[in-house]
Amino acid sequence: MATGTLYTYPGNFRAFKALIAAEYSGAKVTVDTTFKFGETNKSKAFLDKFPLGKVPAFESKNGDCIFESNAIAHYVGNEQLLGKSHTDAALVQQWINFGDNEILPASCTWVFPCLGITQFNKQETDKAKEQIQKALGVLNSYLTTRTFLVGERISQADITVACDLLLAYQYVLDPAFRGSYGNVNRWFTTLINQPQFKKVIGDFKLCEKMAQFDGKKYAELHGGDKKKKEDGGDKKKEEKKTPQKKEQPKQEKKEKPAKKDDNDEDVDEDAEKEDTKDPWKDLPKSPFDFDAFKRCYSNEDTVTKALPYFWEKFDKPTMSIWHCIYNYPGELKKIFMTSNLVGGFIQRIEKMRKFSFGSMCVLGEDDKNQISGVWFWRGQDLAFPLHPDWQVDYESYTWTKLDPDDPKARKMVNEHFAWEGDFDVCPGLKFNQGKIYK
Repeated sequence: MATGTLYTYPGNFRAFKALIAAEYSGAKVTVDTTFKFGETNKSKAFLDKFPLGKVPAFESKNGDCIFESNAIAHYVGNEQLLGKSHTDAALVQQWINFGDNEILPASCTWVFPCLGITQFNKQETDKAKEQIQKALGVLNSYLTTRTFLVGERISQADITVACDLLLAYQYVLDPAFRGSYGNVNRWFTTLINQPQFKKVIGDFKLCEKMAQFDGKKYAELHGGDKKKKEDGGDKKKEEKKTPQKKEQPKQEKKEKPAKKDDNDEDVDEDAEKEDTKDPWKDLPKSPFDFDAFKRCYSNEDTVTKALPYFWEKFDKPTMSIWHCIYNYPGELKKIFMTSNLVGGFIQRIEKMRKFSFGSMCVLGEDDKNQISGVWFWRGQDLAFPLHPDWQVDYESYTWTKLDPDDPKARKMVNEHFAWEGDFDVCPGLKFNQGKIYK
């Protein structure tokens, strides 16, 4: 019987796979309650045992160090969970791989933006929903005549696939969406109400209303708190430097007569002031309808609809296309960190989107990746110098103006907007993920 310590953070559904397995097998697994994600797993002592710094991680009483949730679950499991026959063992592995490859990535793509963990991308979310529907359809058909995935008793296949579905059932699979998958719902609710499951995950409540992306929550998790802290620090410094003024008696504010235009209509002076601050106001107006293109890109197929629309409507005299490449690829390590870097850049140029559009692609894999993007906007020069707020990150990239009549440039635009192709600008690196600025 396996005995040891599991390192993880609270609520980690990946760790649930091993903890539930231990409840069935009788393995003595203790969760390290002193573990602090971001600290403990970066310490030398932890990395000496688990070089990737990933959790969950398991250290057995006899010194075996195991990482990856399914491997840990296998280690603490028993014959019933892992499959008594050669065939059953193969089927257990089949469904474990199905859950991790067909369900989990799509579930995370759909749910994580709702929790503020990642930025929302409509195209990717729509693809994720389709993938979840496809996977649930496969499961629903398979479970028509079965109670469990392998054999007549709960196995690791059931545990893993159920854990892979936890986030989806908790946040996005509302009654309307899950209604067509009665067999899956029956199987899932049977599992989560087993005492071994309940001891680990507690009382589980199925989603009643589909969660949506919360931009405010995303901003708070990705820089909002830091900005407030910095602003608060600056404010305190100013308060120390600036002597307090004596309060003067308040005087009644006189109303200013409303300004009139040539037709004797009231004029909104605040709107006029705002208009004078518009960074785009000195550039020639373009016949290209940015909003219409963005709607087309968001709602139609990219290759067959959005790209033909773009090339047909693109106006060379008033618009320009640019390619950017990150200047410091040696500093890019984990994919999620590179993605967060792109997300920060996009967030900080929020007000530039009025007359611009961009697709930023993360190419490669962990420890070998690069950022490559294609943008277009009103005007023939770089747009970032038009406003101080837009200048924070752009110098970290090399910007090259593209000729819309050049076939190579067109190919580059098509690849970056469709998120598929050779990406010759970064030989050997394949598309991993992307973010759209629109």
